[in-house]
Amino acid sequence: MVSDRKIKKLVLAYSVLSIGLMFNISAKAESVTIYAAASLTNAIGDLEKNYKKQNNIEIKTSYAGSSTLAKQIEAGAPADIFISADIQWMDYLQNKKRVAANDRINLLGNRLVLITPKGQSLNVKLDKTTDPSKVFIGKICTGDTKSVPVGKYAKQAFTNLGWWSRIEPKLVETEDVRAALNFVARGECQVGIVYATDAAISKDVKVAGVFPENLHSPITYPIGIIKKNPNSTKFYQFLQSNQAKAVFRKYGFSVLVPVKP
Repeated sequence: MVSDRKIKKLVLAYSVLSIGLMFNISAKAESVTIYAAASLTNAIGDLEKNYKKQNNIEIKTSYAGSSTLAKQIEAGAPADIFISADIQWMDYLQNKKRVAANDRINLLGNRLVLITPKGQSLNVKLDKTTDPSKVFIGKICTGDTKSVPVGKYAKQAFTNLGWWSRIEPKLVETEDVRAALNFVARGECQVGIVYATDAAISKDVKVAGVFPENLHSPITYPIGIIKKNPNSTKFYQFLQSNQAKAVFRKYGFSVLVPVKP
């Protein structure tokens, strides 16, 4: 028969164990989940490692086309922070009451470029004097022109050049900009339209032309807080810090938020 004293010891031990387990669960819960446009994969990858070392908080990441991420967030995906590659998809979530106007800011800018596989000698003059049907003989890769920001920018540029009707039949439309980049890198598309930052991280492609900025809407990356709490607010602020800006610039992004003194 177990004595009262032994029962008390067992209860005390169980209580200590329970408190320890609760502490561990609480510690593991210290995390921030960021949903970011695929073009930010490398820059955010560097930043989340630095932030984790400095703050001992786990940063969970999900990268895809901005349209895909916005729809997932609308459906209840567990994002704390969202960075879109265009303003439209952040506006979409604000209209759905998933992000507040005071909890978003335009963070970064980018450029639209035409790329080819590394071995090709193609250079394209991106103006109305060029006949695209004579230059582009193969497939042309970019993001989905109806929903993925890079594809929408590309369609605007081709439309303003007067090329759209001749370009559209050759298009291969992908789920995000990195998919388009990879198609070109593997030689499956003759050319691709991606961001300058994506072209810069691949050794298998080269830039064959830079689109004039007046051909499309400004390429703007807004950042917004989806779930506001101390951890998400702190990371949101970190991504606007001088340390973060230096990393974004290293990868070729332009920084739109003011430099802090």
